[in-house]
Amino acid sequence: MRSSILPGTTLLVQAVLAGATLAGDVQWNQFRGASGAGTVPDSAPPLKIAADRATWHTPVPQGKSSPVLWGNRIFLTGLEGGRLISLAVDRNTGQILWKELAPEVPLEAMHQSNSPAASTPCADAERVCVYFGSFGLLCYDHEGHELWRKPIPTPKSMYGVATSPILHGDLLILILDDDADLPDSKLSRSRVIALDKTTGNPVWETPRPYNRGAWTSPMIWQHDGGTDLVVLGNGRLYGYDPTTGAEQWYVNGFDREPIALPVSGDGLLYVAVSMQGGRGDETLDPEPFWAAMLHFDRDGDGRIARDEITRDFTMPLRPELPVGHSGFGIPLPDDPVQRRQRQNDIFGWRDKDRDGFWTKEEFTADMSVGRGRPTVAAIRPGGHGDVTESHVAWEIHSGVPEIPSPIFHQGRLYLVRDGGVLSCIRATTGEILYRERLGAPGQYSASPVVANDHLYLGSDRGIVTVVKCGDDFEITGQTDLGEGIAATPAMDPNTLYIRTGTALMAFR
Repeated sequence: MRSSILPGTTLLVQAVLAGATLAGDVQWNQFRGASGAGTVPDSAPPLKIAADRATWHTPVPQGKSSPVLWGNRIFLTGLEGGRLISLAVDRNTGQILWKELAPEVPLEAMHQSNSPAASTPCADAERVCVYFGSFGLLCYDHEGHELWRKPIPTPKSMYGVATSPILHGDLLILILDDDADLPDSKLSRSRVIALDKTTGNPVWETPRPYNRGAWTSPMIWQHDGGTDLVVLGNGRLYGYDPTTGAEQWYVNGFDREPIALPVSGDGLLYVAVSMQGGRGDETLDPEPFWAAMLHFDRDGDGRIARDEITRDFTMPLRPELPVGHSGFGIPLPDDPVQRRQRQNDIFGWRDKDRDGFWTKEEFTADMSVGRGRPTVAAIRPGGHGDVTESHVAWEIHSGVPEIPSPIFHQGRLYLVRDGGVLSCIRATTGEILYRERLGAPGQYSASPVVANDHLYLGSDRGIVTVVKCGDDFEITGQTDLGEGIAATPAMDPNTLYIRTGTALMAFR
């Protein structure tokens, strides 16, 4: 399944117009660009973003993979007609150059907030590699001709696969963390693998038997002491030798559901992991949770009655999300009878005096943050084995994002979490410079990117906020694109590319 490629002469003209390569030959070739840093040197897309100011707007299949760039092509994946698909888009015009279907396979079961096309491709000058949890790896040349394929059993995961592959030298590296056990064992079949990028043949494989399903991606950390392959896992951050897969060091103390990609800067590595349920603060404020429950207070008496239970009633986990959102509260069965029984059980937890009502006092009396501890930590390079005590430069336990990765820029670390809360941290010390609301609430899945000395932040509701980088909080622009944003934007020297729920848009 493929569409015609534009004539070569037209492509040549468009390559000149758009710029054949990115600034300083730095290509946005993986999730969040080179090394996952989320920025391109000297990139200058517009500061004013608005739907009616898009250079082009191209409908694309549904999916949550982020766009990647090489030369004049944009690569992404999607789901179309129940089939997994890879596609290339012309960077200058937005025209779809080709589409290729993955082998037809059953799609993995996953959370409503995820997608079978969630993993971001990676590319170099000759190839683009894509990973689908439901199938495995596929490698194409830039014209869409398949170079190789490698089926991989689907990792078992609570929410579905979301990790993305990376290219490093001649290797393709992929994390396969898994809730399933090895045969006749209680150890996990989790592993990290490296393949020859030209053939798909295995080069090395490192077991991770104590890790379970996770949703983060690998990253390469280049520092004065060398180069590390960094991989987050359940409760632990690992550093491997990228050429052999040998474990070099690890840091304990993180929660068991890692999603965000680590980032480096000023000689340190920065890691952010929220706690189970997405909570980002060690100290729990019960007020937002009670405010969310008042949605069910139909008679306005300030209490929740048992007969006010509706289909969406549940105990909130993420009160900043709308009631009915799949991530709002404790999951419930679809079967109406089982669902109602579960809701009655939840109601009984807080109705201490059994009078058929929840009061604010009953609801908030014994609220706790649950298991785990949200953490942002800075790690120094070097060391061998357990470096938890020796190489953690600083850590904080508030304002931690669940999904978006942190971003480093000019000595500061920025983090955005659900509810539209942006934190700015001095990267060398962990000092919180500010924590402010963007005025754009809801869930944040896309990671921030930096250009023009500004942060670009997109919410699941489709609000794009532009914030000036620096010690002081200053919003310079905000717009509603009218479509949700779950994929992280991509950039070239003069353009910001945003994937929404239905389209890929360019702002130049």
